[in-house]
Amino acid sequence: MTKLFEPFDLAGLTLGNRIVMAPMTRARAADTVPDDMTVLYYSQRASAGLIISEGAPVSTEGCGYLFNPGLYTQAQAEGWRRVTDAVHAKGGRIFAQLWHVGRVSHVSLQEGGKAPVSSAATAGADVWAFARDENGQPARVHASPPRALETGEVARITQDFVRAARRAIDAGFDGVELHGANGYLFEQFVNGALNQRTDRYGGSIENRLRFMLETLDAIAAEVGSNRLGVRISPFGRLYSMAPYADEAQTWVTLAAEFEKRGLAYVHLSDQLTIGAEKMPVDFAAAFRTTYTGTLIAAGGFDATSAEQALQSGELDLIAFGRPFIANPDLVERMRHDRPIESADRSTWYGASGAVGYTDYPTWAEAEAKQDA
Repeated sequence: MTKLFEPFDLAGLTLGNRIVMAPMTRARAADTVPDDMTVLYYSQRASAGLIISEGAPVSTEGCGYLFNPGLYTQAQAEGWRRVTDAVHAKGGRIFAQLWHVGRVSHVSLQEGGKAPVSSAATAGADVWAFARDENGQPARVHASPPRALETGEVARITQDFVRAARRAIDAGFDGVELHGANGYLFEQFVNGALNQRTDRYGGSIENRLRFMLETLDAIAAEVGSNRLGVRISPFGRLYSMAPYADEAQTWVTLAAEFEKRGLAYVHLSDQLTIGAEKMPVDFAAAFRTTYTGTLIAAGGFDATSAEQALQSGELDLIAFGRPFIANPDLVERMRHDRPIESADRSTWYGASGAVGYTDYPTWAEAEAKQDA
């Protein structure tokens, strides 16, 4: 029996199938407010059991990419309300991914040209932002050297996440996902090679996890743990995240902390598809022994491997990223074993207009055009 297309109860929220549209930065909102194209893009893909939005910065400080629709102003929230209404009108479900990039930023994106913030005043050799170059033009630029957050500032950022979560729920999102993966701010605290702090947010595993867990608890108090998921990338190496001595124990400890909190889900991001190292092959199964709640994973699945992971009980939901770009009807294509199209990589980020964004046809539309 096929499980991929079965409904799923996500902490009281019924999903039409077990296919998740993974969060994907598209950098298409010229003034950081979701617009008509944003509405169309997400509504075209509403057949996913769950959509997780592109990362929405919780503050200007949290931005690392131009043209990202945020969740730190009322205008942005109103723009997102149009998106959630359109997705719900088609029977879809959607969570907002809440994001702070930390040191993966550039002074041209920061208020007053200030330095980005991180757990440490350490720049990464392979850390890039999508910002303004020396001529003021949008470009991929090396991230600016960060400054280390003062101990007292950490709570300020937690509150930025709480406010963004409240805006998201008020804007009609079914829940929120804390972005703790892929070398961004929370992982900059978790990573023991980068985080050499001597305060309550550095040193021991408990201290390095404190910022993420305090923020999860604060968001849960505001919107409910059943409306809260979290994304992590265990053993991730993106943006100069180096290995460290107690790495495996760190992730097992974090799994145990998630288990205590009754979250809507935990979302594992395997960085294989974005050019980094793959998680250890047995990690998801090991993680599952400690965390028994709803588990999602993203990272190069197709319909066959997704079904195998569901049948084994290793995962509950499967997230697909890139296939959703060129296949707005991905669920139906997989259900009926139809061709999966590839997206034009040159239009993944920051292009203008519909090209590579909302102009990909469904299988039925493509067939009708061919017949015509």
